Amino acid sequence: MTEALLNVSAPALAGDSAMPPERHSPMPPQSLKAFAEGFPRASVAPRGVRSLARRRVLVVGSAIALSAFAIYEMAGVFSVGGITPLEYLVLLLFAVNFCWIALAFCSGVAGFIQLLRHQQDAFAEDAVLTTRTAILMPTYNEAPDRVFAAVETMALALAERSQGHAFDWFILSDTTDPNVALAEEQAFWLLRQAVDGRARIYYRRRRKNIARKAGNVADFCRRWGASYDHLLVLDADSIMETRTMVSLAARMQADPDSGLIQTIPALINGTTLMARLQQFAARIYGPVIGTGLAWWVQKEGNFWGHNAIIRTQAFMQAAGLPHLSGKPPFGGHILSHDFVEAALIRRAGWSVQIAADLHGSYEECPPSIIDLAVRDRRWCQGNLQHSRVLPAKGLHWINRLHLLTGIMAYLSSPFWLMLILSGLLLALQAHYIRPEYFTDQFSLFPTWPVMDSDRALRLFFITMGVLFGPKIFGLLLLIKDSPTCRALGGRLRVGLSVLVEVILSALIAPIMMLIHCGAVLSILFGRDSGWSPQRRDDGSLPWAALIFRHKWHMVAGALLGYAAWLDSLTLLAWMSPALVGLWLSVPLSAFTSSWGIGAWFKRRRIMATPEEVAQPQLVTKVAERREQYQADLTEIWTIESLLRSPELMELHLAMMDKLPTHTPGGAVEPLDAIARVKVQEAVCRKSLLALLSKQELGYILGNPLLLKQMQNLPEQFVEDDLVSIC
Repeated sequence: MTEALLNVSAPALAGDSAMPPERHSPMPPQSLKAFAEGFPRASVAPRGVRSLARRRVLVVGSAIALSAFAIYEMAGVFSVGGITPLEYLVLLLFAVNFCWIALAFCSGVAGFIQLLRHQQDAFAEDAVLTTRTAILMPTYNEAPDRVFAAVETMALALAERSQGHAFDWFILSDTTDPNVALAEEQAFWLLRQAVDGRARIYYRRRRKNIARKAGNVADFCRRWGASYDHLLVLDADSIMETRTMVSLAARMQADPDSGLIQTIPALINGTTLMARLQQFAARIYGPVIGTGLAWWVQKEGNFWGHNAIIRTQAFMQAAGLPHLSGKPPFGGHILSHDFVEAALIRRAGWSVQIAADLHGSYEECPPSIIDLAVRDRRWCQGNLQHSRVLPAKGLHWINRLHLLTGIMAYLSSPFWLMLILSGLLLALQAHYIRPEYFTDQFSLFPTWPVMDSDRALRLFFITMGVLFGPKIFGLLLLIKDSPTCRALGGRLRVGLSVLVEVILSALIAPIMMLIHCGAVLSILFGRDSGWSPQRRDDGSLPWAALIFRHKWHMVAGALLGYAAWLDSLTLLAWMSPALVGLWLSVPLSAFTSSWGIGAWFKRRRIMATPEEVAQPQLVTKVAERREQYQADLTEIWTIESLLRSPELMELHLAMMDKLPTHTPGGAVEPLDAIARVKVQEAVCRKSLLALLSKQELGYILGNPLLLKQMQNLPEQFVEDDLVSIC
């Protein structure tokens, strides 16, 4: 540890605490069976929370009509010779899957039409803000250089504007790793020195991360939320332009009925092929769906957990999450809190909107198939848990549709798999079971299935058009935008990018389908996902790990291929687009998670985005500041240096959460009891540190009494007969 790091003191916080004075206010859990008193509230403005019904009729009605036509056509395909039980199953599965993609297609049509009208960004850069906004950056075992570099850069940029006085910044840590926790404190000390009073930035590490991110934000609301009119919630990988922040606060201030405004973040900083695939698809095709969704849901929008502004009053009074009865995965704390919070805010009489016309909101994405699978496992559990929320009293039908859409995002994979298997069984049945028109013997399939091949082919093209429609719309809009096309390398390069994206997506889709199927089965068998920090940069894994992760995908691909081959080589050829990805899942996973391969594509502007070619100045500054944080955090504070240095200990105590660690007379938690016993029974620091687990050490770092006891212990014994203890 260098002298520079040890030469610190509590005044390094500029005479200020790590957090402002608390102002306690309740955030009661909401009942899913009854309204809270006083809700739904009456709107301030006429029709302040009313939406135009004709837009819903147009989009949802079109999706219903399109689905009805497709289902009718599919029934016609089978009805030539009478529909067998297996064909009824195929028809049912087709109906469920087609309805799911039809709504997205019709939303895409609406978005395409809106974007053709040259919708412009609607920033309120010169707004006069009289309200106060708390910008929240929750973090959980994330790289401190990423989080603190982003906060520092955004805070200083915002401080330069005339509206900077209206914003305070809060880094809300739920970190459990003691090494990361100490690195966060060191990074906060560096940040406070760099900012030098130009922006108000605070830091709090929660001692018990109850209810995960939702509990982290709720803890802030109960203790500090009453001091602020709005909460602008970010994520650990979020970056937002200052004009976007100001515009969100101005919109919230101008609309007294607005409860939540969600931006549509663009994905950035992707280097691996998997990350580039996601950010290209989100940037080129995403606005079509997002704009269409914002157009027809209107005041019944949704919340995606971050990059959104929320009215504090609406959130605290109406969005306290209930504790679901039973154990995880379906009971306990609500895992995917965002959809539910949006539904509860709307239920209470506030509007929830999607600001599709505001750009300058960014986030990052998982760098590999494996990282995407880990994230989706948690999201899958959270969305399936919403089945417990769907029947809640008073929810708007659009919010129920949002919840159902989230559920179907993961249930659609088992439905697609069952559809593929059912179709394969139909083909095998036609090949191996001899038709018997005139027999007195029992037969499982008494009639020979005859299909209308012309109608089937027509329906296939309709389904493909609906499935790929949003991609086509996004490509047409990009081709129409000549300046953007030129920046991305010209129309030929754009066409190549789309081709690469379509091919890779087609190869990865069956892998993700089986991953989602496995996640659904795991949840149905009662397995909880846990809460693991997300990898955001390097997505590479050893080949042995990839083989282990994808072994069942390769086996499934081999079995499906063999079953298709039993029927005919033609069927195998038809199914090959869905099978090649499974056969090649291991090399495909390695290929798409490689930084080197991703960098090769990046240099050639394949699947490039406008934000990559002309990187926003704020994003560039964040990256530069992160490099400096990485250099400054090369030699980080340790628990040993903390215990040896009174100055460091004083600084640590100044940053520590002031919430009491234990309520007298309250229940004693196992972690607290074990940590106390180990500290009280210890004979020296060296032996104690060898005995403590990471979880116990992380807990002790938030307990001033136990830290003082550790500090008073001798570093080690020097007596010959006790050396062995240490």
